[in-house]
Amino acid sequence: MIDYDDFEFASATDVGIRRSHNQDAFALLPASDRAQFLHRGHLVLVADGMGAHAVGELASKLAADGIPHIYSKHAQDGPNAAIRRAFVEANQNIHSRGQATPEFHGMGTTGTALVLRPEGAWVGHVGDSRLYRVRAGLLEQLSFDHSLLWELAKRQRRNPDELPGVPSNVIVRSLGPEATVAVDVEGPHPLEPGDTFILCSDGLSGPVNDREIGAVASALTPDEACRFLIHLANLQGGPDNITVIIARVRGNPAASTDRPAAIPSPWAGQPFVARTTEWLKSLPWAFVALVLGIILAGAAIVLSATERPGEMAAFIVAGLLLVSGLAGLILQSIRDRRAPNPNTKRRLHIYRQIPCTIDKPLVDRLDSALQTLRTRVAEKTWQFDQTRFADHLARAKTAADNADWPECFREKCRAMMILMDAVERHRDKEESFRPLWDKATG
Repeated sequence: MIDYDDFEFASATDVGIRRSHNQDAFALLPASDRAQFLHRGHLVLVADGMGAHAVGELASKLAADGIPHIYSKHAQDGPNAAIRRAFVEANQNIHSRGQATPEFHGMGTTGTALVLRPEGAWVGHVGDSRLYRVRAGLLEQLSFDHSLLWELAKRQRRNPDELPGVPSNVIVRSLGPEATVAVDVEGPHPLEPGDTFILCSDGLSGPVNDREIGAVASALTPDEACRFLIHLANLQGGPDNITVIIARVRGNPAASTDRPAAIPSPWAGQPFVARTTEWLKSLPWAFVALVLGIILAGAAIVLSATERPGEMAAFIVAGLLLVSGLAGLILQSIRDRRAPNPNTKRRLHIYRQIPCTIDKPLVDRLDSALQTLRTRVAEKTWQFDQTRFADHLARAKTAADNADWPECFREKCRAMMILMDAVERHRDKEESFRPLWDKATG
């Protein structure tokens, strides 16, 4: 059984290149002992604020402060209920603050939380900040982007990558703008030794591709991976604030070929009968019955007024449809208000699967980027630790000679990070964009 101290955590946040304020926030709430782990588990969260000036910063801070506190307060109700309540109450608090001050009206934030408990990993999610899991050479996205692109892809039963021209940064669901919000809560995803979870704002998932994120997170220690990914996003232009949290289950992963099926979009790849069945299940039958009942009642009135036969049968069928529709709406309302049973078997979603195994072509791509960066640093005559840099390159060469590509990739990443640190030091001096304060909460 995985215990409370079988986890490693690391986090980092950066304002990026083009922003003057950091509107991201994050929270780390690890359990301090076994009893606390059994009671509430470990919680980590990323929030990406939206709004002009300090509005987004306030919204993300309210989420990062409020969600862990509310979750811990209600953890005895079970993870599903506690996570959902934490998000709902945080949304109400952000919305109230926005309504109270005209300048704050409409402020919002994303919120993505990972709760690690003995039974597995739980996901609480609103917005487009992402949660990934790396396992057995696959990067798996466990959160659904509440964006215009992903919602359109879902409705059209297509992969989001198949919809070019649709902006990916238009969010359709967030904490704060509305008085109520729908919260995605999924879990538990069973834990395995070696599982690596990545939470990040779109300042990382936008400029850095999924395979690179997965490879870096699996090759480096969590602390190194956070630093490297922040640097990588900035080298790609740093268009937004960047926040990343990495949580890893200690231990060597077990060899297994039993992989869960990816779900890139609902109904994708299913035969016609299966798609039709899912579509029928998704119809709001209570509402359909009410509409049909009203139509038949109108038809019965017309038949009666024109003295044509069939009005009695139409009235009877209309009455049955109206009664069944009303009963269906009442039952649905009762089901919606009832707290979910934590013991109920839940369908677990993996929205994307991207291979992130480390092979020679990936190492060659990294080496090309490393050489480009090395040339740039040399042109600028920026100082860096050349002894350590050469040592990592020598280790990378030894690993390459033995065709140990993961070790080669790891050492090249460490060499590249020395150059990245040099770039970052000089960027702080030459650019006016600096974070006003370190935005770590929790």
